[in-house]
Amino acid sequence: MAKEPALATIAVYSLKGGVGKTTFAINLAWASATISKRRTLLWDLDPQAASSWLISTDSKSRDAAQAIFSKDVEVRKLIQPSTVPGLDLIAADTSLRSLDHLFREMDKKKRLSKLIESLGKDYDRIILDCPPGLTETSEQVLRAANIIVIPVIPSPLSQRAMGEVARYLVQRGGSHAPILPVYSMVDRRRTLHRKALDEQPDWPAIPMASAIEQMTVRRKPLGAFAPASAPAKDFAALWTMVERQLQGN
Repeated sequence: MAKEPALATIAVYSLKGGVGKTTFAINLAWASATISKRRTLLWDLDPQAASSWLISTDSKSRDAAQAIFSKDVEVRKLIQPSTVPGLDLIAADTSLRSLDHLFREMDKKKRLSKLIESLGKDYDRIILDCPPGLTETSEQVLRAANIIVIPVIPSPLSQRAMGEVARYLVQRGGSHAPILPVYSMVDRRRTLHRKALDEQPDWPAIPMASAIEQMTVRRKPLGAFAPASAPAKDFAALWTMVERQLQGN
């Protein structure tokens, strides 16, 4: 068995928006903190700040999320407890809209990696909720992650985006974190979705479900209000798969 890393970073990433990244990030972070009892940090890097809105305990917008990267603010000063016991949060805000520009100006390819490393004594797992697209920020994320979870809607466009990410990683050369594609928003009543699942039977799948829609009403992860629901169980199984990959099983 390979030695388990003291700190592991799980990036929830997609080239496309609207594929369920925030849903994945929140529920995987909940599973890490609650099921695995890991010291867990959810780092919201998406300027839309959906994860932050769902579980933040701080209603103030500080416009300081980008300042972490320019060293104007020490990273630990922006860590806050979330509404989930055992789960901390670095919230996003609108300052992240210019993060790509900052990364280009700084020309420090491993800035995010180094910030994550500095938190190694405090956390076992860091979940990154990433903005969509192939950008300077995604470059930083791909360098920092130990595993990349990619939600994929069972549609040609979303599957094409998944293929673009895979080709991009190959073109970059060198080593990269393993990719874990996961079907998202699956409706088995739809022929297109069933066909996609048949083509990739080994990919995990998260169903389209009313319980997931209720997350934005209740502002809680599925495990906190619907632990017996099918998607909550699927996210728990997905987290088990992530942990096994991190541990080299």
